[in-house]
Amino acid sequence: MERRLAAILAADVVGYSRLMEIDEAGTLDALTSRWQNILSPLLAAHHGRMVKLMGDGVLVEFASAVNAVRCAAELQSRMDEANTGLAGDRKILLRVGINLGDVMVEGADLYGEGVNIAARLQSIAGAGGIWLSQTVVDHVRNKIELQFEDLGQQQLKNIARPVRIYRVAGIGAPGGAAPVRASDELSAKCSIAVLPFVNLSGDAEQKYFSDGITVDIIAGLSRFRQLLVITHHASFQYRDETVDLRKVAQELGTRFIVVGSLRKAGTRLRVAVQLIEAPTGNHVWAERFDREMEDVFAMQDEITQTIVANIAGRIEEADRRRALRKNVENLTAYDLVLRGRDRLERGTRDDVLAARALFQSSRELEPDYAEACLCLGETYFYEAISSWTEDSDAAAGKLFALAEEAARLDDQNSRTHLCFAWAHWWIRGNYEMAEVQIDEAIALNPNALDNYCFKGWLSTCAGKLEQGIWCAGEAIRRAPNLPEHCLTTQVVAEYLLGRFDQAIATFGRMLHPPALMLAWIAACYANLDRAAEARATLAEFRARLQAERTGPSADDAESWRRFWSKRFPAKDPASLERLFDGLRKAGLSV
Repeated sequence: MERRLAAILAADVVGYSRLMEIDEAGTLDALTSRWQNILSPLLAAHHGRMVKLMGDGVLVEFASAVNAVRCAAELQSRMDEANTGLAGDRKILLRVGINLGDVMVEGADLYGEGVNIAARLQSIAGAGGIWLSQTVVDHVRNKIELQFEDLGQQQLKNIARPVRIYRVAGIGAPGGAAPVRASDELSAKCSIAVLPFVNLSGDAEQKYFSDGITVDIIAGLSRFRQLLVITHHASFQYRDETVDLRKVAQELGTRFIVVGSLRKAGTRLRVAVQLIEAPTGNHVWAERFDREMEDVFAMQDEITQTIVANIAGRIEEADRRRALRKNVENLTAYDLVLRGRDRLERGTRDDVLAARALFQSSRELEPDYAEACLCLGETYFYEAISSWTEDSDAAAGKLFALAEEAARLDDQNSRTHLCFAWAHWWIRGNYEMAEVQIDEAIALNPNALDNYCFKGWLSTCAGKLEQGIWCAGEAIRRAPNLPEHCLTTQVVAEYLLGRFDQAIATFGRMLHPPALMLAWIAACYANLDRAAEARATLAEFRARLQAERTGPSADDAESWRRFWSKRFPAKDPASLERLFDGLRKAGLSV
């Protein structure tokens, strides 16, 4: 089989299924016209060979990386011109990936890693954007007039080694989304800009720190697929200006803006940050960080992680409140997901089923909306582990099917891998595969609290108790006021390690402890020979279960053992027996 070096351009249409659903005939006609009148002449001018035309996508071979990049830039420019005057939900937006590498030739077709990398770059590129591998940038730098933004090394699916990725600056959206009208599928993402942090220290050398923390926050927020994050090339144009935030928001097309400042005093550094809802001027969140400068880069990482995790959570909470205020007839697919999450977090049977209906309605509006698919899968996870379903196997099967569907829609979404981790753990009892998937989720988004919370619980169930406590701590460190379910993991792990006083202290940090935690704390008291407190806590536990209608149907040892084996599916039965021993001491027949 022949081999050769080639520059491969892969492109496809963003939201193709949505466009076809809106106007199938019109979309096909418009796309055919653009292939014929825009793409074909550009390929001829830049000496590109069409390898495949796949309806909503193309694969093109170039002998020159320079020609490939110039062709892509002109293609996106011409597509923008063709979109002029079209409503946001009718625009045809391309995402483009280009790689230079070795390919295998079979007839007119091409195969191999050189092609695969281009396809992976295209799949994660921003709408209207062009993403390139390091090999392409090495060949074209200083040969064309374009600038490139370094996105760092990323692990692409089914590619053994990490690939350093760049995007062509000033073309398209920065991270898998485009600023289009609210009716567009992609507007189911909150838009946010991070303005350059102001250096108030009087030390010009600290400018690198303020710029660095700004860029790191932008990169961290870009990992949350529900957010549309403005590139730093756009937001840095407001450096050293006294700006009207409402005007900035209008110019950048964003709803939220992050502003911050940095001040050095002796050996200490103070960083202040605010999250502002620009149209209203409301301050959604603010925090101040005071740190010693002994390890300035470690401090920068810590501050960035905390800011990113808090901002993502606060934005979703602000949008959830907005969605709950909207009339039913004005709800979008995104609003339905937010309403569904609000119900799902309550955890009762009625709330889970109500959330499921909302997620299903969201999918009817946007069939390719991965987030709605993932949330729908979560409702079946809640059902599978509940005591109110008669067919947990069927619920678990739906969870796995929806995880696979979500992976088809968006395999770069960390929540997709989180959903797979749940499925492998709960359905198949495969701790190894679950750990692989949750590690992939963390790699894709190391600031998502749910990833650390689940890994902590998985580790605890697997008997890796210190790792479980560490993961819970990582989540709590990033957002100390948010993840109560991580405190749950910590209580369980501390109990199993025999740290009963510490588990009780951790429980005391919970504002709204789940009913199940009361049983673990009753067992703690019993093991500490605090019999009266153990009996009182156990009585409160049983009253909570009765009120929530989540307890076993019969009050006997076998029913309780089945109940607990679902709620704490320990890999080693000895861990469950340690809980049973404490509960028996507290007065529960188990």
